[in-house]
Amino acid sequence: MRRALLVVALSLPAAAAQSRDIRCNIESDYDLSVNGQSVILTRGSGTPKWIVIRGERLFVDDKWVALGEADSKRIAEFDRGTREILPLARDIGRAAADIAFTALGEVAAGFSSDPPSTRARLETARSRIDARLSHAVAANRFDSSDLGNGIGEAVSEVVPMVIGDIVGGAVRAALSGDSKRLEAMQDLDKQIEARVGPRAKALEKRAEQLCSKMEALDRLDNALAYRLPGGAALDLLRVKQDEGATAAK
Repeated sequence: MRRALLVVALSLPAAAAQSRDIRCNIESDYDLSVNGQSVILTRGSGTPKWIVIRGERLFVDDKWVALGEADSKRIAEFDRGTREILPLARDIGRAAADIAFTALGEVAAGFSSDPPSTRARLETARSRIDARLSHAVAANRFDSSDLGNGIGEAVSEVVPMVIGDIVGGAVRAALSGDSKRLEAMQDLDKQIEARVGPRAKALEKRAEQLCSKMEALDRLDNALAYRLPGGAALDLLRVKQDEGATAAK
């Protein structure tokens, strides 16, 4: 089964005038884990099932394989590069979630029918996402399914709640003749953009850096002269560009 080893997606509609849609999808057939000695890639089916990278050395299924000097250097660079991307991916995920919840918080503060209650639920959902990010992307592992499921669950809980509160606030404003609140709602995008736009721009730089590092790993993988017993390339990962998205070069 193919897995998304890493998906970087930065798309902030609230700051659309200032930010770009940055995506880079890194697909792999393997699960990734890292310890103090090794980068480990495993899968339940297919050959090979077990790959270990330890410095300049490569272990495939049941033995250490012989590498030329150039491949040994590539494998060592792959080891170092993999260790660099995990904390960067974790930090970007947290920053993106924080920007999104800042935007939601602004909405809740100004337009919710019950701002304190909405803020409390937002904080609970934010804590859940932090916990899932910490578990899914750590210094020694990346679990894309856990990350996606965790964020998806939190968002599916929060967004309907915030929309409901905004609609409730709008109805109350309309029934009470609160024209000031209704006018403020019409300017909502600009208010949010002013707050999250600069942070979104800063996050773009980090997302581009992460995409570039992942693409560098893919280039190292593609350049390996080593071949499996049947003649196939090792193919540790693949970069897939999304149509209509702007990826780092």
